[in-house]
Amino acid sequence: MTAMISFRSVVDPSDCDFLGHMNVSKYFAACSDGVFAIQAEMGLTASDMRSGRKLSFAVVHAESDFRSELSSGDAIRLETSIVAMGTKSITFRHHLIRSEDDAIAFETLFKCVMLNLETRRATDIPDDVRQRASAWLEKDADGA
Repeated sequence: MTAMISFRSVVDPSDCDFLGHMNVSKYFAACSDGVFAIQAEMGLTASDMRSGRKLSFAVVHAESDFRSELSSGDAIRLETSIVAMGTKSITFRHHLIRSEDDAIAFETLFKCVMLNLETRRATDIPDDVRQRASAWLEKDADGA
């Protein structure tokens, strides 16, 4: 497995701005939801964040490209993979795709740090999270 579907939705009329397409903030909201979904698959669930280890990924840098407009009624999905994994950080690649024609509407890289929610400082990614995350790590052209 390289990418997971981390979010699905249909563009609601309230998601659109006066230009008639999905507002920029909604693209990032979908990606934020996607990070929480894949994070839960890695073993950091909402209840774990509240009363367990109190760890979560937090975005510290984003690079984004808007490729195709999305309109009210478009079914969309977010596919998420991991580009790089360090000691305290992970870089996620998100593709927001219009389901009707599989067009990539938006692509972004989110560099995230593992944030200790009590100290508000970056901390090491736990070994069990790192192990589960490896399932979504992109392979290079040589398969490494």
